Amino acid sequence: MDTPQSHWANLPSIGLSMRVLFTSYLLAVGVGLLLAGAQIMLTHGMADGKFGLSIDDIVYSYYGNEKSSRLETALNGTMKGKAPDDVRNDIIGWARDGAPKDRWDTHFETVFSNHCTACHGKLPGIPDFNDYKQVKLVAGTDHGSSIDSLTRVSHIHVFGIGFIFFFVGLIFSLAVDIPKWLKETAIALPFVFLIIDVMSWWLTKWHPGFAWLTIIGGLGYSAASMFMWVTSIYQMWFMKKKPGRVYLNEWQYD
Repeated sequence: MDTPQSHWANLPSIGLSMRVLFTSYLLAVGVGLLLAGAQIMLTHGMADGKFGLSIDDIVYSYYGNEKSSRLETALNGTMKGKAPDDVRNDIIGWARDGAPKDRWDTHFETVFSNHCTACHGKLPGIPDFNDYKQVKLVAGTDHGSSIDSLTRVSHIHVFGIGFIFFFVGLIFSLAVDIPKWLKETAIALPFVFLIIDVMSWWLTKWHPGFAWLTIIGGLGYSAASMFMWVTSIYQMWFMKKKPGRVYLNEWQYD
């Protein structure tokens, strides 16, 4: 026989303190995901030199661009606003000529020092543009993300986003009046699409035809997590309770 205590563990019935805790977390996560989307648009979304995420952006980011160098791709995309147009065009022309050492010594070492080394020379994980050998490397054919870079970003992405989806799913698991199959599917899908998303980077590095999987993965986990987010907020604050209705404990064994 159910006791009054067996009915509290669901979103419409939890106390105010838990509602504030859950809501604060969901709002923080929502803002974080919006900022992550903006960051993607300003980095990967500019790989082809045009604002907005496209298949070409994904291909250039992971597989590379055989018609260009990594340096030129960056200067026409994510780094476009970091130097005046005449400076960018000067560097691009030098890279297309093979980045000869004599012109580095007489001219471009100073150009890079004035416009690039404030970041590319002090921040870890990116090429050091005080070193001609590293500049020469990125001035060659663009082969996309390195294996080292993919490994680093992949494990950070899986661990970090996985934790976010876990707690969003945990809160959503207390939702009521949702078919069991739909709830279980919604909880599982963000993790499935997260794996698809990360695996697509490696597959695209191997072949550009897999770039579509990145779009599918990103849209998939965004839609599933948004469904859980909206449902949770709605049931905690806006769901109208029916008079005399007692919601069952959603964590009870069934």
